[in-house]
Order: sequence, then structure tokens, then C-alpha cells
Amino acid sequence: MELLPAPAGTGIVFVRTDLEDFEVPASWKYVTRVSYATSLMRQGVLVSTTEHLLSVLYSMGIDNAYVRLDNLEVPILDGSGRPFIELLEAAGIRRLRRRRRYLRVRRPVTVEAPGKRVSILPADRFLLSCDVFFDHPMVGRQRLELEVTPETYAREIAPARTFGFAHELDKMRDMGLIRGANLANAVCFDASGVMNPEGLRFPDECCRHKALDLIGDLALLGRPLLGHVVAERAGHAMHFALVSRLISDPSLYELLSWDAVEPVPIAAGVP
Repeated sequence: MELLPAPAGTGIVFVRTDLEDFEVPASWKYVTRVSYATSLMRQGVLVSTTEHLLSVLYSMGIDNAYVRLDNLEVPILDGSGRPFIELLEAAGIRRLRRRRRYLRVRRPVTVEAPGKRVSILPADRFLLSCDVFFDHPMVGRQRLELEVTPETYAREIAPARTFGFAHELDKMRDMGLIRGANLANAVCFDASGVMNPEGLRFPDECCRHKALDLIGDLALLGRPLLGHVVAERAGHAMHFALVSRLISDPSLYELLSWDAVEPVPIAAGVP
């Protein structure tokens, strides 16, 4: 994978270099699968496991970039967003002259299912409340609330790794998933604890990673979001349902340029 700058107004575009540079924009219009990961497809060309990279780009204020891939899947790396943060720190961020266009939620929008719910409430900032529950002694109920800025994201969310439970592994492999999973790119819980020798990066790492995934799916809106997202035990399918419901009703949101809200440099001091 290679990240390249793109002109203002381009958005985030995946480029399949193995298929004559075929382009798949990171947009809700091209979502094709939302089970254990979010995949995009345009004219039969697939890009899978997009949510980690999109989460990082979205949260760090990257509006325009080409993501060149020589295969159908975005690299998992260590299962978190931290390696992508490090790439951006090394490359730096270029500010463009065009004013940013924000999507501000005007009225609450909610998607519900039994025991699950995800909403966006009106706000003039990007706020996130995430609530999860897993029946495991090291997880249980976890909750995270914060304003998503480049600094808070890099510090509080990006390092959180994808995770799974040992009793689910055979089922997922039978589905053709997690074929490359190991303890270097995911957290795995067995019946009593965490199998990774180094342990957890946060006591509530599961909740933080769910927040990372949620932001990556919200990135498919294609605009920086101004609103308060409240997720209760939601997953990729519900995230996408929320994005679809919001976009389908223009009365729920407005697009505006707001000079008071600007992407700020990465915490490491990239100009």
C-alpha cells in the first residue's frame, strides 16, 4: 500500500494498481459488505477491510488522498490505526486553499435493532459516545466518551487493536475470514484472559477499537462530521445503515464551510 497526495475535491480514493489503476472512491455509494469488516466495490472491483485506514485519515483531517493497493485488502499491520498515524507523521500534511465543507446534523437520526442502537445528535463538534458489552471477565461493559480531534484520536483510539475470542475462531475461518490472524495483528481472548503476551494496551481496548471502526465507517459520508455519535453495541452493518439513513434525507443535515473548524497538526508536530 502507498498513500499519495490528491488535489482538493478528490476525496479518499482507493486505486487497485494490480487492475490497471482502477479507482474505487471511499463512499457510502460503493459499500458492498459490512459483516466483520467494511468492503467497497465498484464495477466488480473490490477493496476490503477499509475501516482502519479510513478511520485514521478521517480523524486526522485528511480529506484528499490516493490509496494505491496491489491487492484487494488494506494491510492489517498490527490490527490498529497506530501504524497509519506513524506514516502520516513521517509524510506530513499539506493544507490546501479550498475551504473544508462540513456535514452538520440538524435533527437526530437513529437506527435500532434488538439490544443495539446508534444515533447522531446535533452538535457543532465531532463527539463520540461508544458503549459495548461482551460476556468475558476481561471485557464486560465498557464505555468511552470524547471529542474526536487529531490529538485525542492519535492518543486514545488509534492504538486500540482489533480483537476476537478463541471460541469463535473456527467459525470465522470456516467463513473464509481471519486467515492471516495471529497475536501480532489482533487481540485474542480465551476463556479466562488475554492470550497476547504483552497484554492489553488499554483496559477498555475493545471499546476503543469499536470506536475506531465506527469512525472508519462514518468516513464514508465523505465530509467531516459535526454531530454527537452515540453507539450502543452497534457494528458495521448498523453503522452503514445510519450513514444511509442520514444521506437519504437531506432535511437531517446541512453542508457548510466553517472557518472556525480547521484540521490541526498531528500531535507529533507535523507542520
